Amino acid sequence: MLDDNWLAICQIDDIPVLGARLLRRANHSDIAIFRNAEDRVFAVLDRCPHKGGPLSQGIVHGERVSCPLHGWQIGLDDGCALDPDVGCAQTFAVQCDERTVYMLRSELSQPEAAENTQALAASGA
Repeated sequence: MLDDNWLAICQIDDIPVLGARLLRRANHSDIAIFRNAEDRVFAVLDRCPHKGGPLSQGIVHGERVSCPLHGWQIGLDDGCALDPDVGCAQTFAVQCDERTVYMLRSELSQPEAAENTQALAASGA
């Protein structure tokens, strides 16, 4: 059992295999919660670092998602674009207990880490 810092978001079966479920946040950008073929769950800000495309509408393959706008491949574990592209989307901590998906309460209430994640990735930060 997880402590009170974790909030139950959904059941893993609520997320389509090789797809995403959108978590809407008041006054903040949405979070895409992804599930891959191995039932691993990831949470990424629903905005591609390239042109802001909705990652939740992308195609999941392995531990990556392809942005539906321009095909950038974004790592689901770290939010970073694969070479030769540069940029990162914010990721969020996720835990699964049995079939329930949890996220950290403190992360859900925080605004996006940075508007220009491309600059952060390029600088090595």
